[in-house]
Amino acid sequence: MTWARIVAIPLIVCVFYLPIAEPTRSLIAGLMFIGFAVTDWLDGFLARRFNQTSAFGAFLDPVADKLLVCASLLVLVHLGRTDVFVALIIIGREIAISALREWMAQIGASASVAVHMIGKIKTAVQMVAIPFLLYGGRLFGLIDTLWWGRGLIWVAAVLTVWSMVYYLRKAAPEIRARAR
Repeated sequence: MTWARIVAIPLIVCVFYLPIAEPTRSLIAGLMFIGFAVTDWLDGFLARRFNQTSAFGAFLDPVADKLLVCASLLVLVHLGRTDVFVALIIIGREIAISALREWMAQIGASASVAVHMIGKIKTAVQMVAIPFLLYGGRLFGLIDTLWWGRGLIWVAAVLTVWSMVYYLRKAAPEIRARAR
């Protein structure tokens, strides 16, 4: 499922180039994002349930998540539905923490930067904000998804910085020890 998600991610971008009405494109992109997010959850659930986890899967799954989020944020910036500053914060953090985790794994200290609840909350908020922003309209005639999405993506940006600081502080003893 992870490979299928990676291959399918460019489809979100391509939807916005289809010769169909704008509200339909936004609806399709939002639903695709939700579908990809659900398959991510399902993939992890099934892997744990049937004890089918692997080191490669543990590596590839977060890469797929990051690609999905980054591609969607770039589309949203292009559409003017989110601020470039938010996208830079979120994408920059993903790159920095991925590099930190890779380095910590190489020195045998990956437990120091294991996934923490703040990172999970940040991800959950992003996974709600992004489809709201991709849809960018009124849901059921009541919910202004653009308004809610913009608020939630800023919450996600704050949580992104908070989680980055948390991971850097956890890694600080190793960083200081290696810098000498």
